[in-house]
Amino acid sequence: MGDVLAFAEQRGGELRGVSNEIVSAAATLAAELGGAAHAVVLGGPGITGAESVGAFGAVRVLVGEHDALDQYVPEVYAEALAAVVRGGDYAAVLFPATAQGKDLAPRVAALLDVPLACDATQVSAADGVVRVVRPVYAGKAFAHLRMEASPALVSLRPNVFLAENVGGTAAVESFAPEVGTPTTRILEFKATAGGSVDVAEASVIVSGGRGMKDPENWHLLEDLRDALGSDAALGASRAVVDAGWRPHAEQVGQTGKTVAPKLYFAVGISGAIQHLAGMRTAQTIVAINKDPDAPIFTVADFGVVGDALEILPRLSEEIRAVTAD
Repeated sequence: MGDVLAFAEQRGGELRGVSNEIVSAAATLAAELGGAAHAVVLGGPGITGAESVGAFGAVRVLVGEHDALDQYVPEVYAEALAAVVRGGDYAAVLFPATAQGKDLAPRVAALLDVPLACDATQVSAADGVVRVVRPVYAGKAFAHLRMEASPALVSLRPNVFLAENVGGTAAVESFAPEVGTPTTRILEFKATAGGSVDVAEASVIVSGGRGMKDPENWHLLEDLRDALGSDAALGASRAVVDAGWRPHAEQVGQTGKTVAPKLYFAVGISGAIQHLAGMRTAQTIVAINKDPDAPIFTVADFGVVGDALEILPRLSEEIRAVTAD
């Protein structure tokens, strides 16, 4: 069979936006394999909106609800999803390379005893074989993989694959997931600030580094983020996070989050390889730095040499003027 299964991630009973990207990629891959795209959603009772992924190419949506799945417990989710994959004869299974997806995908791969291609930026099929392109060596090169095992398990980098609305519909089927006894227990979830966008999923990111000079100057980056709209998020370099200026959840880089937004502002960031590894696949990169020889300019599409503290207020003002028209 050439069917492809997409893991549609939910939070609080509602599908996350990244699920549309994964389903759309699954539909494209399934067409190349001569099959159809299916989606699976796991969670506690009360999942809503599962049918919405039909507009992005899924013809069938499997919804597994159970009290034990109300919170993400790794081994419980992995066992439930592995059971779905075993019963579906799928050629490939796609995951979002989110925090949850990065934890879940390798567990499912281990249970199925198949390889996993992580953080892919391209996925296609030729002669019935799934082919994957993924960054390696901190983004300096790309590995081209042939996934000869079946099913082929691949996690996809968020914001790289277009969520294409094809206007289709999906048949929604509820099923009783296979749930085992967990060996871990979730004690507490700490949510980020209300209304904030996860930097790993944002389409626009404003990141700051030590060039901001003081954490009290961060409001300038917040002003720019607000001027850019509700899809924008704040990011930070490792040096800033290590200094305690910003939370680790905002860190972009090899030891933080890997991002691929449409627009990335690197403000006061020199461009160490650790940081470049996490953002160099952004579609458009704007660098602001007073050092004309800063490495960040080697990957930037647009560069501004100057004091960020002087440039940011004027930039925010100009963007607001344009967006207000």
